[in-house]
Amino acid sequence: MATGKLFRELELPQQKPQDDGVLFPAVLSPNSSTGSIAVQLSAFEDAIKAHKPWLESLLRKSGAILFRGFHVISPSDFNRVVEAFDFPELPYAGGAAPRTQVVDRVYTANESPLDKEIPFHHEMAYVPDPPTKLFFFCEEEPGRGGETPIVLSRIIYEKMKDKHPEFVAKLEEHGLTYIKIAGDDDDPSSFTGSSWKSAYKTDDKNIAEERAAKQGIKLEWMGNTAKMITNPLPAIRFDKESGRKTWFNSLAVSYSGPASEKIRSGNAFAELGNGDHVDDDAMKDLFKILEEECVAIPWKKGDVLLVNNLTVLHSRRPLITPPRRILASLCK
Repeated sequence: MATGKLFRELELPQQKPQDDGVLFPAVLSPNSSTGSIAVQLSAFEDAIKAHKPWLESLLRKSGAILFRGFHVISPSDFNRVVEAFDFPELPYAGGAAPRTQVVDRVYTANESPLDKEIPFHHEMAYVPDPPTKLFFFCEEEPGRGGETPIVLSRIIYEKMKDKHPEFVAKLEEHGLTYIKIAGDDDDPSSFTGSSWKSAYKTDDKNIAEERAAKQGIKLEWMGNTAKMITNPLPAIRFDKESGRKTWFNSLAVSYSGPASEKIRSGNAFAELGNGDHVDDDAMKDLFKILEEECVAIPWKKGDVLLVNNLTVLHSRRPLITPPRRILASLCK
């Protein structure tokens, strides 16, 4: 389908049709491959600016857009693409994952070992004002594995409500409290391994407390280790644009195993806002439903993926064959 001078829609075997027939995600590629790389990148920027209302409409309908074949080569190229959309930047403050700034608005994606899976989540669902949009860029194409699966949050909500209505009702009533144990050094082995110093861009405990408080997070000190405790946050949200409820949380990331186990893994936890434990049977079904409903399109070098963080969860599959380098940018 032609959508202007530069864009045409593709269909890939991994895409899934939504109930209104719209494919998830949308996939766009150039109409023509003529011209130098520099000209093509410039033309891509111009097309984004010229067709931004249409692209935003497509993002609302589909939930995510994969741009493939636009000769985005370097982190600086990716930054130009992000800036062409002109979405306000979201400073990465209070983030659970270790990240490094690469250039301007471009950061590394989660820096935990690539052979580890990262469960599904909405980016920064543990703060009151998370990013609304995410950009991902494939600088180095994985040999095998390392996909970034995505899934529509409303589908997860609907299926979990059908299967575990009482648990979902508790989530809607009480929300979730997120708890993280953060040392004063980053833990590169953990996908929630950022230190309190990295999270709040300071080595001063008082300043860290002030910055955390602005996000509704309380810091309790155990020597130089901080226990970060959020105020109860909504676990189910209503998306005004779609008129649907969404599974807006980081429960899969923060689930650390059955409450009956004496030793629970991980440095990040979640409990219901009233202090009750999360239902273990519901969590087993959640992981199954997420995997059944997700879409995982293998990365190709130069891919740019734009995700509506309000309606779509994402994860990371383990890398089987290196290399893999995915960069990210967060928008308000």
